[in-house]
Amino acid sequence: MKALKVIRTALFLIFTFKFTPLQKSAEDRFQKRRLRNTYFSVVVSIALVLFLVGILGVLLINSKKVADHFKEQIALSLYVNDTAKEIEVQQLIKTLQLNPATKKVVWVTKEEAAEIYTNEIGEDFMEFLGYNPLLASVDVYFNASYATPIFVKNLSESLDYNFVNEITYDKPLLELLDTNIQKISYWFLFTALLFVIVAMLLINSSIRLSIHSKRFIIKTMQLVGAHKRFIRRPFIRTHVQLGAIASLLASAGVTAVVWELNKRFPELQILRRPEEPALILGIVVLLGVSITYFSTYFATQRYLNLNTNAIY
Repeated sequence: MKALKVIRTALFLIFTFKFTPLQKSAEDRFQKRRLRNTYFSVVVSIALVLFLVGILGVLLINSKKVADHFKEQIALSLYVNDTAKEIEVQQLIKTLQLNPATKKVVWVTKEEAAEIYTNEIGEDFMEFLGYNPLLASVDVYFNASYATPIFVKNLSESLDYNFVNEITYDKPLLELLDTNIQKISYWFLFTALLFVIVAMLLINSSIRLSIHSKRFIIKTMQLVGAHKRFIRRPFIRTHVQLGAIASLLASAGVTAVVWELNKRFPELQILRRPEEPALILGIVVLLGVSITYFSTYFATQRYLNLNTNAIY
């Protein structure tokens, strides 16, 4: 009997020392892999939300630039009679150039007008007609602050000279821009605020799910006598670091988009004032860090105040 007990004890010790470390090692690897996946999903979800918030912020800041750009593309065209004297045309151009509302003045000759029209319709209409029926024109482009329906109408009436055959401009488009720019700005602001709230809710939800998986660890630490601040500290530090990493990733994405937009649309001059994109990036980083901090704080506090039986 004693020999059987000795053999049984020896086998128990052999199996204990031989297989337990392997089992623990496999379990540790599984827990580490699961933890990495959780952290990765948190970082990705926060980065995506902050990236969209940053892009919307860039659009909000540059909405006026976009509106001004479209306003400055509207031209007031004065078609000049063929009988007009060159001195009269030059005097008209000089008068328009000296006007503070004028951004630029473009003189389009009959030949240039015919070439432009030929390119638009895809065939040479002068071969069919035998002559050029188009008139030379003076195209006036305005600074955005002056491009209003009332100003353009008053100016066109004041330029009704004898040698001017016709004055035209895109009145419906000008009125549409003038009436809707303010509304668009308000909608952009409302959408940006709404998106910030959605971002806070999504980030808070991701962090709460991450903390939920560690609720037993929180409660165990509390049962052995650890203070709430001591329990919260590592969770807050970890998730603030994740929020900072996500903020940097989102900032890098926003920077790439701003750089590409500035390259494709240089007329918008997005980087003319670099402090504006820098402000957006700062807000993105601040949102990422602050939201993760407060979300982690309240999520851990919830499980710290929860009854032991309620965590199941």
